[in-house]
Amino acid sequence: MAGPTSDFWQARFESKQTGWDRGGPSAQLLAWLDKGLLQPCRIAVPGCGNGWEVAELARRGFEVTGLDYTPAAVEGARATCERAGVKASIVQADVLSYTPVQPFDAIYEQTCLCAIHPDNWLRYAQQLGSWVRPGGSLFALFMQMVRPAATQEGLIEGPPYHCDINAMRVLLPESSWIWPKPPYDQVRHPHLPQGHELAVQLVRR
Repeated sequence: MAGPTSDFWQARFESKQTGWDRGGPSAQLLAWLDKGLLQPCRIAVPGCGNGWEVAELARRGFEVTGLDYTPAAVEGARATCERAGVKASIVQADVLSYTPVQPFDAIYEQTCLCAIHPDNWLRYAQQLGSWVRPGGSLFALFMQMVRPAATQEGLIEGPPYHCDINAMRVLLPESSWIWPKPPYDQVRHPHLPQGHELAVQLVRR
């Protein structure tokens, strides 16, 4: 398999090299929730890590399934939910092969796509399309992390991998997803000052 393995991420968690971890739910998730754009439903959080977003969604009445294939992440997410006094389903699974019992109403995609090697993006996009019901939403934060070696030499560097918005439109095409018109909100990350995320809500056709 191209890209980081479960062992790679396990080592990062064990050594506390988790610079992507905000230590709480994303400000963009809170904005979507507070604006009423994301309301209680059956939702998946792939690549949930320590589960901050899982716990926040569960606290607000969502039926949440958090997915991660790294044991330390699964343990961390379960601990986060336990400390918050909420219940959620935390599943250890590979997102490239996971199949839900029934489609979700929504998916919150923040750290999973940019952690997957681009060789596997097409498969992951197919998975997202199969997980969410028609009319359901994909709330996505696309990581913008342009590196000189990528633009000058064509090297693929990451994680996090740069999720070029034009590539995202090819990966999640209008034939399958309704895209809102840009511009999209920029979301800054406190621990990744050299990059930012673009926040987009897509609707499954």
